[in-house]
Amino acid sequence: MGFRGNRVLPNNHFRKDWQTRVKTWFDQPGRKLRRRQARVTKAAAVAPRPTEALRPAVRCQTVKYNMKLRAGRGFTLEELKAAGIPRKLASTIGISVDHRRRNKSQESLDLNVQRLKAYQAKLIVFPRKAGKPKNGDSADLSGAEQVKGAVLPIEQPSKEVQTRAITEEEKGFKAYQTLRLARSDARLKGKREARAKAAAEAEAEKKK
Repeated sequence: MGFRGNRVLPNNHFRKDWQTRVKTWFDQPGRKLRRRQARVTKAAAVAPRPTEALRPAVRCQTVKYNMKLRAGRGFTLEELKAAGIPRKLASTIGISVDHRRRNKSQESLDLNVQRLKAYQAKLIVFPRKAGKPKNGDSADLSGAEQVKGAVLPIEQPSKEVQTRAITEEEKGFKAYQTLRLARSDARLKGKREARAKAAAEAEAEKKK
């Protein structure tokens, strides 16, 4: 759109009363104090139980971050079964459960089963009625202490790489040729089977 003559360009004013629509964060110090007081109150209320539930060790998403371990939402039903913990009992003894998660590798399953077993070895279950322990309750309660922070903190695996000398067999191995041959064999498998079947039928017809 053009203008004839030397006219003023349209200049809309959209910055009126911005002070009424701005969001402030001046309550951050007060919120920090209230959160800390809430944590202390919760810890005193549930003592000597830990304030946090046991979480599984899972890999971060995407190739960029999957070399790191982090705490997941909950243990899978397969992990609980391998550790010998009933599903309904897990949530009552401080173990988080996620029925939607699936184990994609044997390594993750073994790692989390090991975490569950280590937790069970250190777990002290108080009886509902003092002096009347039931099946599964701990008889000795003298060593009970409240865990501060995360339960069984997740440790990152070692990044040290072990080197070794390359063998003569590995030097003579042709990786690219092997991969191309395997790829062509997989692609031509159906055609070769059909050709062999047709040849066998033709040979059977000749014998008749």
